[in-house]
Formats: sequence, structure tokens, C-alpha cells
Amino acid sequence: MRARLFLGSLCLTAAVSLSAQKSATITLQPDQATEIIPKEIYGQFAEHLGTCIYGGLWVGENSDIPNTNGYRTDVLEALKELQVPVLRWPGGCFADEYHWTDGIGPKENRPKMVNNNWGGTIEDNSFGTHEFLNLCEILECEPYISGNVGSGTVEELAKWVEYMTSDGDSPMANLRRENGRDKAWDVKFLGVGNESWGCGGSMRPEYYADLYRRYATYCRNYDGNQLYKIASGASDYDYNWTKVLMERVGHQMHGLSLHYYTVPGWVGSKGSATNFDNEDYYWTMGKCLEVEDVLQKHIAIMNEYDKDKRIGLLLDEWGTWWDEEPGTVPGHLYQQNTLRDAMVASLSLDVFHKYTDRLKMANIAQIANVLQSMILTDGDKMVLTPSYYVFKMYKVHQDAKHLPLELTCDTITVRDNRQVPLVSATASQDANGKIHISMSNIDLKNNQTVSINLADLKVKKATGEILTAKNITDYNSFDQPNKVTTTQFKDMKLNKGVLTVKLPAQSIVGIELE
Repeated sequence: MRARLFLGSLCLTAAVSLSAQKSATITLQPDQATEIIPKEIYGQFAEHLGTCIYGGLWVGENSDIPNTNGYRTDVLEALKELQVPVLRWPGGCFADEYHWTDGIGPKENRPKMVNNNWGGTIEDNSFGTHEFLNLCEILECEPYISGNVGSGTVEELAKWVEYMTSDGDSPMANLRRENGRDKAWDVKFLGVGNESWGCGGSMRPEYYADLYRRYATYCRNYDGNQLYKIASGASDYDYNWTKVLMERVGHQMHGLSLHYYTVPGWVGSKGSATNFDNEDYYWTMGKCLEVEDVLQKHIAIMNEYDKDKRIGLLLDEWGTWWDEEPGTVPGHLYQQNTLRDAMVASLSLDVFHKYTDRLKMANIAQIANVLQSMILTDGDKMVLTPSYYVFKMYKVHQDAKHLPLELTCDTITVRDNRQVPLVSATASQDANGKIHISMSNIDLKNNQTVSINLADLKVKKATGEILTAKNITDYNSFDQPNKVTTTQFKDMKLNKGVLTVKLPAQSIVGIELE
């Protein structure tokens, strides 16, 4: 580790200005490559919250907004570009107040409900089981159903599984056929409750562990469909929750969830998504990187009870969480998305790749119009966020072999004494032998000259793309939809097994090697 650049609230500008051109080194270690990066690490999350579903994904067949059987056509096409591997629904907190029978049958007969968790708005249930699972078929992604444990019954969840996955002459399968779907859907991922420690029932881990065992028992595998049952896991630093579930549930679960948000820890305002200073930015980088320590500690507990790593860890909610945009509906969690959020996405994904022997899925919150979304909509207008472009750049890593690397770079010390490396990187090799290296320069002022030692890899050609902007606070608006977008990157040179890259300040670069 080189000399550190210190940042303080009173000397931020001075501290940065003392720095000269920076350099970093990366050495790829293909001989240590043993893990495949599951495509599910790039999962998405869609909750009945604000305009994520209504207006974001769904407008209905009679809408003036161009749609495909009720789904926004522009959003569908954008999501297809991302190659979304898995989509979680209907919550979140909404899941444990959702009764699936309210969302089937003729839409005019579906009862309304009050969305008590998110703004008290009226939910008309026009987007239900059929609409969601058909969307997943269109996107060619796996559905991840979050079941109602908090306010639902064992019978209710068991019948939902039968309704979705049974192809036999069973009561729920026949009800599905009456509602227009003959063939059962393929549903692999089933969450048995959500945040059961909080909005999902305010339970103790001991109580939830017993409840999980009961609910999971009656969620059957029908006609060849194999459920991957996921227990409601901990919130960030609650390591005791993980310990209790591993002790009391063990191999009766296939996966255990975890939630981690990059959100300020102080009381009151979470801060603006777009109006922040350099110190806030660097603190955010440190907070998002703290997910690595959280993952390590939960994984260590899981390793004590499951040495063969048969139980997966699923980070099924993560991302930034800022104050709602001024003038938007309270409780709808609509926030803008700047280059800072793109950096959080890039750094987080770099971390996730390192733990895929245990970490099997991650679902950023959320897919549209909520928190760190991929897409923002307003009426018939749509804009792609900086985070969208990170996921588009990084999709090359889906189901690729993770290439460990050694990274040497300068660090900074930020508020709360967090140590933040100024460069982040990850690499993988796809099924065709192509190597992809993704790098981020966190530094707001200084470029980085990165020397990449390619070891014994025979590389003849390098191409790249870059995501950056003039200011770290820049974002894409409906008036300026392309302010933060990707462009071609050429500032690199390959010579005798070393790739030298000129990494601009506050940038994310993806390189393909052939």
C-alpha cells in the first residue's frame, strides 16, 4: 500500500491539490481462477412501490404510451439490452402484505388495497402473478417470488406455489387455466418472507427459524419444477440472525438472504441524490465498500455450519438510498441517479465477484423509478440512468470465469476513518476465451496510469468503452438524457504482455482483450 492521501472536512481541496499524476498496477492471476460469476449477481428487484410497477414497467393495454400487452415497450427494450438474469417481486415490505389471489382473474374484479408501507397509495392489483411471470418470460429471466409470511398463511403460500408450478389436474392449476394460462410457469426462486426482523413481522430469529421450517415444508415441487427456497436473512450487521438461522434451519433452506444499503448512518436526512460535496462522495465510496467486510463476516458464520457451501448467500437488496426528490410523492422513494451512484454500482460488483463461492445472487434496488434504479420514467418519457450503463458494461461478466487479480494503488482516508482505494477492478474470461477487465478511478481530480500485467496470456487486441462525466453530480434528465453515457475508449497501449491504461478521473472503463 502506498502513501495515503488524507481527506478532511476542512482541508479537502488542499489535500487533493497536493497530489500529482497517480499510478496503479494490476496483475491478473488466471492460474487461480476457480469460480464462475453467476449471472444472478446481476439480478434486479421490482416492488410495488411508487411508480416502479405502475408507470415504470406496466401501463396497461389501453394506455396511450406505446406498450406490448400492457408492458412499456421502451422499458422492455432497455431491459432486454441488460440481459436481466433474475427479477425479484412483489417486494420488499410489500410482499408480506400481498395476497396473491387479489391479483388474478379479470382485472375489473380484482380488489383494491392500501399500500401501507409506501405512501398509503391505492393498489388496484392490475399487475399480479400472470403479469409478472409473463414479463419474466418476455425478458427471458428467472422469476424470484417473495412469499407472504408476515400476514399470510401456510396454506396461502402453498397454494400460490401450486397455482404457478403445477401442471396436473389440481385445484390451483385448474384455477390458473380458468384465468387463461394452461402451462405452468417455471419458478425456481422462492423467498419465504422478507425482512422478517422488521416490516415482515418484527420477529426474533428463533421464532422466524421455526416459522420458516413450517412454511417451507408445504411449498412443494410440482411436475419437475424444483424450488430454491430462500430464508429471510439479516440486515447488514446483524450477524446473530445469520447464526441462529444456520443453527436452526440449516439445510432445510437452499439460500439465505442479506440486505445492505449504501445509506448515511446519521439520523434525519439521508442527503440529496444530486446535491453533495466531495467529502460526501468519498464517504459514500467507503460506505459502499464496507459491504465486503459485511459479506466476509456473514460468510464466516455460514462456513462454520456449512463447510461444503451447499447454502447460497443472496444479497437480494442493495444499492444507494438518498432523500426523495423534492416535489415527488412522500414514501415513493423516487431519487435521481448520478455518476456517484454508477461508482457505487461498479465498486459493489467488483466486490461481489470475489465471493461467488458463497454469494449466488444480488438484486439491486430497484429496476425503475425507485432508489438506485436502472430506468426513470415520466409519462411517455424514459431515461436510462448512469447505473444502467454500469450494468450494461458489466454484463460481459455474467457466467464468466472470475480471474483473481492483485491491485496496488493509492488510498485515501475519509470520514469515520474508512480506507478507500482510489482504483477498483475486476476481471473475467468468457466461454469464447475473451478477457474482460472493468476498472474504476474513484479519484475526482487525478488521472491514473494503470499498468496491467497480463501474465502469460496471449493478447493481440484491446478495445474499450468508458463511462464518465464532467462532474460527479451529473445525471441524465428527461431534458438531457445523454449527459452520462458510454463512449469508446482508446487511451491504452499493449506492449510485451503489459497493457498500459490512462484512466481518467471519476471514470469507469471496460476493456475487452482478444
